[in-house]
Amino acid sequence: MRMSPPSLPRRTAAEFIGTAALVAVIVGSGIRADALSQDIGVRLLANAAASALGLGLLIALIGPLSGAHFNPVVTLSEWWSRRHERGGREALAYIGAQLAGAVTGALLAEAMFGRAPGAWATESRAALHLLLGEAVATAGLVLVVQGLRHIGRPGLAPVAVAGYIGAAIWFTSSGSFANPAATLGRSFSDSFTGIAPGSVPAFAAAQLLGMVIGLGLSGVLYGTLRASGEPNVSEARRTG
Repeated sequence: MRMSPPSLPRRTAAEFIGTAALVAVIVGSGIRADALSQDIGVRLLANAAASALGLGLLIALIGPLSGAHFNPVVTLSEWWSRRHERGGREALAYIGAQLAGAVTGALLAEAMFGRAPGAWATESRAALHLLLGEAVATAGLVLVVQGLRHIGRPGLAPVAVAGYIGAAIWFTSSGSFANPAATLGRSFSDSFTGIAPGSVPAFAAAQLLGMVIGLGLSGVLYGTLRASGEPNVSEARRTG
């Protein structure tokens, strides 16, 4: 017997909880790593590993409920690719939940480690090369998410998306925030993973640019999806 999809309020709650948990993992592991080691490489490795593992687990658990976006860029790219099938109400609800969840998760992480919640981050990340890295990181994330759907392998998302983010933390100059909501949340933590509030708008702009690039690359590689959700590339394989 096929179950009906969760209601929008339940899906929105799932996005809030999932985003809060993800940001708590990112910020909390950064605080822990910073306290345990003065070696920047060790701190980055610990933070990347915890972030990737946490993200993969959360996608596996919450994906069946809301799709486990946890990220306005993912929500907007999914809405754009299926804009003829659905309105923008769900996207707006998701983005609101993600922004609120990200701030909640950062404050929770601060409180868990006995730090006064609400201290603004002081780490400036406004250099042009960092913004380029952030655009690249976000474009890759969107391409991974869109690509999995186009090839009919969305079930690989927990491993593929988490693996990509774990790698991108290392290969991009920005550390691969790739998420406007998480970027906002991380501005509330003056820690290893923080970002100064003044750098948030430029980072968010770079992420949106990366989203556009990722959608463009997906279109070039896979074509467009029909209203039924079936990729044109699959039809070409059957008839070729």
